[in-house]
Amino acid sequence: MTYHKPVLLDESIEGLNVRPDGVYVDATFGGGGHSRAILDRLATGRLIALDQDADALINAPKDTRLTVQHGNFRFLRNFLAHHGYRQIDGIFADLGVSSHHLDNIERGFSFRYHDVPLDMRMNEAAQLTAATVVNQYSEESLWRVFAEYGEISDAKRLAQCIVAARKHTSIDNSGTLMESIKSCIPRNAENKYLAKIFQALRIEVNSELDCLKSLLIQSAELLRENGRVVVIAYHSLEDRLVKKFFKNGMFEGHAPKDIYGNVKAPLRQVNNKVIVPSKGEIEENNRARSAKLRIGEKN
Repeated sequence: MTYHKPVLLDESIEGLNVRPDGVYVDATFGGGGHSRAILDRLATGRLIALDQDADALINAPKDTRLTVQHGNFRFLRNFLAHHGYRQIDGIFADLGVSSHHLDNIERGFSFRYHDVPLDMRMNEAAQLTAATVVNQYSEESLWRVFAEYGEISDAKRLAQCIVAARKHTSIDNSGTLMESIKSCIPRNAENKYLAKIFQALRIEVNSELDCLKSLLIQSAELLRENGRVVVIAYHSLEDRLVKKFFKNGMFEGHAPKDIYGNVKAPLRQVNNKVIVPSKGEIEENNRARSAKLRIGEKN
């Protein structure tokens, strides 16, 4: 079973500012690379590692300091309470799709494989699949998904093509989907366009942005003073939410200020300038090319 190399590994662990006796959460265990690096910094401390994909937890090392939990990080507070923790010292989340997901044809995450199931569930026990979205969502709902989550300019036309095609055949695999929208795909930008479509469907299927919002809100409540949350995002929708929350403690609107004009937010931005991979890391691991790392600290 293959997983991607840990992205921005050194920067993530430094940003987390691991204390040897602290309690930390890896909200996206994946291949376990970041978790292992956190464990290397711990002495008497503890690490709780989550992943909504049960396959990922097969990689968990045998370590008395490590507790693994199958589940989505949107339920972090409940998981911590179950294991006896009310406050913690740090949270790490890598929001990227792992190589395991992209390379496992049957999971349907990549448009590079033809005639594979439109699945895209991170948690295979979940009900909603990408096939359900494209076959059962209304034209207006499809338009919303592609416009909001794929930032596709002709989302309305794209939705119309899908609705027209599914009147004649069920769109259950990637090949049928691409055939149904071939008139929408721009020449010389096919891969970029298809990547946006698959991103939009994946976000909808896994409620990714709502889950991220929940994680950020909970981080502000669960972290001890000076505790940190480190997030690696891979597209502007995720990164924008992280940036806004670290800056204002909100996702929309303007944050309240004190009598001196200072923003009253539960976290402060540690790095005002986003951290990105070096040229060398991108050359070694192409999937790191769009990664953006931000660090927030509990006030």
